[in-house]
Amino acid sequence: MSVATRKRIPADEGDTDFDRELDDLPQALRWREWMGRIEAVLFASATPVGREDLARVVGQGASMEMLIDDIQAELTGRPYELAHVAGGWMFRTKAQFADAIKAAADLGEQSLAFTEMEMGVLCAIAYHQPIDRAGLADIFGKEVSRDLLSRLRYKDLIASGPRSPRPGAPHTFVTTETFLVTFDLRSLRDLPELELRVDEMGN
Repeated sequence: MSVATRKRIPADEGDTDFDRELDDLPQALRWREWMGRIEAVLFASATPVGREDLARVVGQGASMEMLIDDIQAELTGRPYELAHVAGGWMFRTKAQFADAIKAAADLGEQSLAFTEMEMGVLCAIAYHQPIDRAGLADIFGKEVSRDLLSRLRYKDLIASGPRSPRPGAPHTFVTTETFLVTFDLRSLRDLPELELRVDEMGN
């Protein structure tokens, strides 16, 4: 649903009574309130929140970049940070506190540990998507097991893509938003130059 569509929702169904502009507040207090709103939305979301959605809680003249910068500046020294991933923003615990979180919450079984082959296949899909099993076999010089692909799908790192133009129109695989979030990527354009490493794993 677009922003324009949202604005046409009746008052009893939407947020037309929500005061975005806060014109009755002094400029400094208005800015602080906008920062607080953005933080509240991000804390309440388990997935990245896009710029369009964040813009719905602040005034039309507000600079989202400056608001985000001010929030990030206030997080200096905190154990969490504001990360730009998967085309949106979300709070992430800093990497140096991962062991403390696992120790306190017993999250060991939820670890996203990968075997070398799983990581290789995931990289191949990321760089060559959409790609089918035959394409993966061409890269690795051997068949990639359905079990391995099922494990990556279970972790929500890959999903089905468009049908391949090969005979039989087999399913292809693509990466997901969870993949971007897991590896701290804003988009697939942020993938590092790893093509040679993927090729080497197939030799």
